[in-house]
Amino acid sequence: MSITQRPEAATRPARRPRTLKARTHVLARTLHTYTSMISLLVVLFFALTGITLNHPDWAFGSAETRREMTGTLPAGWIVSGQVNWLSVAEELRARYSLHGRVEDTRVDGNEASLSFKAPGYGADAFIDTGTGKYTLTIDAQGAVAVLNDLHRGRDSGGAWAWLIDLSGAFLAFVALTGLAILLYLKKTRVKALVTMVAASVLVLLLMKAAMG
Repeated sequence: MSITQRPEAATRPARRPRTLKARTHVLARTLHTYTSMISLLVVLFFALTGITLNHPDWAFGSAETRREMTGTLPAGWIVSGQVNWLSVAEELRARYSLHGRVEDTRVDGNEASLSFKAPGYGADAFIDTGTGKYTLTIDAQGAVAVLNDLHRGRDSGGAWAWLIDLSGAFLAFVALTGLAILLYLKKTRVKALVTMVAASVLVLLLMKAAMG
């Protein structure tokens, strides 16, 4: 009995290497997609808080509370006119659950003062250097005010300032990779570029009008 031999499988043609143009397009799409996803929450945050900043008359979430307290610091908080600011700050934090960074420490004659600052929050203490008695005023604003201060980077610390810088870099990168993708879309490239230029001119005109 003869054995039927199977024909050899036809060899597939070797894949042609992608051109530089094709590789650049794929890279731009990949970078645009993933940087967009990474920066999605950042975009939403700054977009929404940009609207609330533009409408300070909106009242929701902007209720402000003020509290005033008095007390006396323990002995040793000041020696020969030299204030132990760390001790004073920690004492007040412990007593009233204060938060934020300590700023504006000063001694002026018979009065010493310091402030606690955070987004949407401020606490100011005025201390009698002779007796250690103090008056503390705490102003706490609503959630919208807190978010608006975070948008501006006000009293938010170095870490948040870095986040704002990185967010700006991410958004610029998303825009540039989007433009790079656009350059490869033959059917809509011209119309899209014309639209982009027209929108840019409109924005520049509005900027000029805003500056009077």
